[in-house]
Amino acid sequence: MSLFRVERTSALPAEEVWRRLTDFRAHGRLVPLTRTRLLSPGPTGVGTRFVARTGIGRLAVDDPMEVVGWEPPAPGRPGTCRLEKRGRVVLGRAVIEVYGTPGGGSRAVWVEELRVRGVPAVLDPVLALAGRRLFGRAMDGLLGS
Repeated sequence: MSLFRVERTSALPAEEVWRRLTDFRAHGRLVPLTRTRLLSPGPTGVGTRFVARTGIGRLAVDDPMEVVGWEPPAPGRPGTCRLEKRGRVVLGRAVIEVYGTPGGGSRAVWVEELRVRGVPAVLDPVLALAGRRLFGRAMDGLLGS
């Protein structure tokens, strides 16, 4: 499995960063060649399911995910969202954490374990590098950085 971590700081309060990073439909607008479709009615929480479809035509891959942990930030406590990838091709898990910082800003951390069926483990460092860049850009876009 490929493991990567992306961290960003923001002047935005933790609650707003949480709202933006857990707006899964918005992720599809920021990740190239990707559309996100929600499969569950709102509000977002444990049990929410969605699919990120990446690619063009027959070369597209579905990445179905489910929220398995949901704890929004509160005073003195970070927010944590845990996602499980439930696909036939893309497998793994992700954790999004949002911490309040002194002065009213926040720090967001995205950690993902990713495995793509058919991709040999020797390419895990390449997947990790691509994941850091892709999710870093998505976080920047979501946070307005």
